[in-house]
Amino acid sequence: MRSYILEETNWKEVKGNRPEVVILPWGATEAHNYHLPYGTDNYIASKLAAECARFAGEKGAKVKVLPTLPFGVNTGQPDILLDMNLNPGTQFLILKDLLTVLNRQGIRKFVILNTHGGNDFKQHIRELNLLFPEMLLTQCNWYKIPGAERFFEDQGEHAGETETSLMLYLYPELVMPLATAGDGVAKKFRVDALNQGWAWAERNWSQVTKDTGIGNPDQSTADKGERFFAFLTEKIVDFLVQLAEVDLMDLYK
Repeated sequence: MRSYILEETNWKEVKGNRPEVVILPWGATEAHNYHLPYGTDNYIASKLAAECARFAGEKGAKVKVLPTLPFGVNTGQPDILLDMNLNPGTQFLILKDLLTVLNRQGIRKFVILNTHGGNDFKQHIRELNLLFPEMLLTQCNWYKIPGAERFFEDQGEHAGETETSLMLYLYPELVMPLATAGDGVAKKFRVDALNQGWAWAERNWSQVTKDTGIGNPDQSTADKGERFFAFLTEKIVDFLVQLAEVDLMDLYK
């Protein structure tokens, strides 16, 4: 039993050990090129949340990990077989119900550990802040932590070198030989502003990439994944420890 993983622990342990911080890992179920499983985001979310909670606990932070939510926003992939979608409005309702429980029970610090680029909880958090003003609601996107360029030649955006290396380290038995993978070549918009980031439109995934990947996984290795996973864990643990320690009535300096 890992006491920091809620679904593994029991009432005897939980009732006398109220957490300071609750983590909700949130992934997606979607195609990841030809070589990675549909649950790639969920596997990474669960393992990363567990390791971060373990190390944060060793540093004195009281952290509990909720079960991973395995479905994300995939509105740009309606024609890709079995890419499962939760609309943003559905995500909001799920969060509202879960936060109602935590807030009622006096647990005020909440982290969404997000592993799927289609999920964006910023606007959800803005609205939920009005409903739960006593709480500190945060999202953590591991793929936005600066520094990945130190580990990978071609990071990729989806099923590329980064995700593939992580899966080769964490779950090698679920990764097909890299020779079976597509090259992850992706088309860009014909409208310049949409490529530059200051204008935005959702991409139609099946028109952008022929193999559902964006980024070439060819140079992926388990060693790169191990080193990058350790880097991510260190960064997120520091965040969790500070979050557990901070006084919500004295949050700013």
